[in-house]
Amino acid sequence: MKQYTTIEFEIKEEVGTIWLNRPKIHNAFNEVMISELISIFEEINEMEDIRVIILRGRGKSFCAGADLNWMRNVAKYSYEDNYKESLNLSICFHKIYTCPKPTIAMVHGAAIGGANGLLAACDFAYADNNATFSLSEVKIGIVPACISPYVTKRVSEYGSKELMLTGKRFKGPEAEHHRLINKSFEGEQMQAHVDELIELLKTSGPKAISHCKNLLYDINNALNLDDAIAYTAKMIADIRASDEGQEGMAAFLEKRKPNWVE
Repeated sequence: MKQYTTIEFEIKEEVGTIWLNRPKIHNAFNEVMISELISIFEEINEMEDIRVIILRGRGKSFCAGADLNWMRNVAKYSYEDNYKESLNLSICFHKIYTCPKPTIAMVHGAAIGGANGLLAACDFAYADNNATFSLSEVKIGIVPACISPYVTKRVSEYGSKELMLTGKRFKGPEAEHHRLINKSFEGEQMQAHVDELIELLKTSGPKAISHCKNLLYDINNALNLDDAIAYTAKMIADIRASDEGQEGMAAFLEKRKPNWVE
């Protein structure tokens, strides 16, 4: 595994945890962190011993958005270099969104600006009630462009207008109300809920989860309803014939646990 400077990665009981690790500046991201997040998600895709991915932040916050020093430097770039930096950020969010393993964001402290792209791209997002959120880009004269596909999927068009056009600050319960996150919790309740979710995910077939994520991606992003007819029929036929599908159906009929459950 590569050595990283702005993130940490640890594996425990088939769960891989990615820690944003710039705590002195509330895990604000720069070009290095963006590159390292792309790299770790590419590595994770090949790790068969990992069933679930958690994304969280060291220190007092999940992520304060873009590093102001990095933004100051980007403002001086040529258009071509500026575009390249922006493209890497978009690629980063897409890598998270298309990860074949279930992804869970755990938010505390603050999630400002682009941080909302990180959490919105995850399959599940949870927060502490006291966490502060803001899609604040308009306040400094820019727009939340790269995060918009993922935030809009969660929040809807008009919910996104309320959050993006005002740039207002809001807490965990309101983030849940807008469906930016799945749920907001008091204190240690978030960790307990995530632990239960992980155990539930581990009872599902690893390849089935990956195929299900591909299915949801394609029917929501790539296929019209007519194309989905043959696509979905082929997918279920292929998976029924696979080793995992055969084991899962046999275990159900024989009233036993499948071989991927401890």
